[in-house]
Amino acid sequence: MESFVECFGLWSADQRQQANDIMGRLKAGEMDVVRFAWPDQHGVLRGKTLVADAALSALWDGVNLTSTLLAKDTSHRTVFPVFSAGGGFNDPSMQGGADFKIVPDPGTFRMLPWAPRTGWILCDAYTLDGHPCLFGTRQILQRAIAGLDALDLEFVAGLEVEFHAFKLEAQSLSLEHSGQPGKPPEVSLLTQGHQYLTELRYDSVEPLMDLLRSQLIALGLPLLSLEIEFGPSQFELVFGPTAGLVPADTMILLRSAIKQICQRNGYHATFMCRPRIPNVMSSGWHLHQSLRSKIDRRNAFIPSQDAAALSPLGMHYLAGLKAHARGSAPLASPTINGYRRYRPFSLAPDRAIWARDNRGAMLRVLGGAGQNATRIENRVGEPTANPYLYLASQIFSGLDGITRQLDPGPSADAPYETAADQLPRSLSEALAALRADTVLTEQLDPRFVEYYCHIKEAEIARFNLEVSEWEHREYFDMF
Repeated sequence: MESFVECFGLWSADQRQQANDIMGRLKAGEMDVVRFAWPDQHGVLRGKTLVADAALSALWDGVNLTSTLLAKDTSHRTVFPVFSAGGGFNDPSMQGGADFKIVPDPGTFRMLPWAPRTGWILCDAYTLDGHPCLFGTRQILQRAIAGLDALDLEFVAGLEVEFHAFKLEAQSLSLEHSGQPGKPPEVSLLTQGHQYLTELRYDSVEPLMDLLRSQLIALGLPLLSLEIEFGPSQFELVFGPTAGLVPADTMILLRSAIKQICQRNGYHATFMCRPRIPNVMSSGWHLHQSLRSKIDRRNAFIPSQDAAALSPLGMHYLAGLKAHARGSAPLASPTINGYRRYRPFSLAPDRAIWARDNRGAMLRVLGGAGQNATRIENRVGEPTANPYLYLASQIFSGLDGITRQLDPGPSADAPYETAADQLPRSLSEALAALRADTVLTEQLDPRFVEYYCHIKEAEIARFNLEVSEWEHREYFDMF
């Protein structure tokens, strides 16, 4: 009997060979378990851990998961009526909490250095009749990359990721701490803030930095630097450029790896944009991107003239990013908390603007004639973003700029004073901008956009039901 993969022709010849190699390692007894991991709508890894014997068949047949996982917001609440007709998705195959299948991509397999004798593999979501799941975000990025393939172009990206790490004081596991979500852990600072890039601060946290360095390199991630950021207990990691799906796969594994490594060693890491700690500095995810010719492997953004910022193709791509900045905002910054970051004169953008080597601009252009590292740095993202949606939004936007040969206008040397479209100031405003962006909606698929907005609006509705400390302090005594 044919396997699920063979029945529906889901793998390339290279993937079949990679799967056979993994099977050989399993049969040789190199591992006890394999984690089959799938990035959900939020970019959170979910999945199942299979013992070695079961993993042998699951490589080719996939692993069944409950479709209610597709219906959850960030509190892990199910926000679609899954037991109604169509399951809330207008899809009979998903009603009643029916199964869907995650199928491994053998090229992503690796051993986890912090978990002995444990394999790990990233999966894509499929319906049981072999079709890509509409809500599988990794496959949305694959579609975006296919749009570049048609132009003989390849997406290249480098990651610059900020996060906070703390000493873990208590896990908050008393019975009264249960909830949905539960009480966050109790933590203390590893460093005081505002000593950006100082040697003294780095040396004080060298044990953690060396732990992360060794484990991330053992995972095969292209780590370049570990840095002390502005805020208390805030750090930054920078990764070298990779192509296609790899930057997004790197980010999805990176976040999970750092949280697991820290948790095992008495730390707590968070990629939340703006944690509630005194003197906090917001964390961003700066995405460095360019296009490369698949014919001659040259950077297609390098200009031929010294005075030009980018090649004509690069300028059109840049214009597309600028034109769709508001619509792509909820994919680059998908949390309520993330919109507390956009403010003028803060090293974070507040409007859709570009400039040459200016960190106040949303789109910072680096390089020039003869410089192989010529690229666009988009500074709008927060590190919680689902990387597949964030990168897909960039490619779809850039492709629209190329197709319509858009002009980004002149460089904004005073980005906080130049007239331009303001970035959304809230998640609600960002979702409205996405719905109004006909190009992104069509490229992402209108059904996916409606699905994504529904989940995010459920989170907003829960947030609006909570009475904040500010409200209580402002009104409780006065009125």
